[in-house]
Amino acid sequence: MPAILDKISQALNPKKKEKKETKEESAQPSATAVKVADPTETKLHETKPAAEIHPDEAHPDTQEAAKDVPESPVFDNNKVTVIFVLGGPGAGKGTQCAKLVDEFGFCHLSAGDLLRAEQNREGSEFGQLIKDCIKEGTIVPMEVTVKLLQNAMSDALKESREGEGWQDGKGRFLIDGFPRKMDQALKFDESVCECACVLFFDTTEEVMLERLLERGKTSGREDDNAESIKKRFKTYHETTMPVIDHYKAMGKVAIVDSGVAVDEVYKGAADVARKVFTGGFKPNTTA
Repeated sequence: MPAILDKISQALNPKKKEKKETKEESAQPSATAVKVADPTETKLHETKPAAEIHPDEAHPDTQEAAKDVPESPVFDNNKVTVIFVLGGPGAGKGTQCAKLVDEFGFCHLSAGDLLRAEQNREGSEFGQLIKDCIKEGTIVPMEVTVKLLQNAMSDALKESREGEGWQDGKGRFLIDGFPRKMDQALKFDESVCECACVLFFDTTEEVMLERLLERGKTSGREDDNAESIKKRFKTYHETTMPVIDHYKAMGKVAIVDSGVAVDEVYKGAADVARKVFTGGFKPNTTA
């Protein structure tokens, strides 16, 4: 009897061992199993510097827009004159642009207006992307803004406008509130048209704050309040001032004191425009 029991035990033990091994093997991950990514794990060689990361860089519409942005300038800066108009919130850019258009026949383009119009245009390829960015509080991808400006310039040149500066494929543009960031500045100069100069309306934050608060009484804009205005000033100093410094280094900035009366401001702005067209513009002038 003991011999029979030993044989039965020997026969059963290998199976138990085999089951144990099988159980242990099944607990180990397969060599070909898919590893679930840890969202907190980032490889050092895959990490981009903060300045290069864009919240919407993976959006399919952004990638499509990037394909459409050419690698070399679309417009010849010997024929097409582009003046960027920059200044802090409340510096008076819009008021002065309207006056410059009347005297010099500029086509006035506002990046903000173009984005708002594109957002609501039926059949827009970028409309949903712009809406998503506004909803999520992120910046509209640089490629989209540059492409909209390029399209607007092309449309204006096709209109066969009358007046000085619009014959034989020539054109003159005031681009208001752009570029606000360095990537916008570099991409526009590289792929659309090199700017002739930057008209920089400069004044103190006290003056701009007073103007914006006064405007807020009738504008209905949610951001025309003291708290929002201070945040806008901070953003302006952090993102737009480096653009001004970039163009200063290139000798392309004309500074106009916009803290004085509107007509006095315009005298300085008009003098800069006149010199750009006559070849008398001197680098980094103060009007």
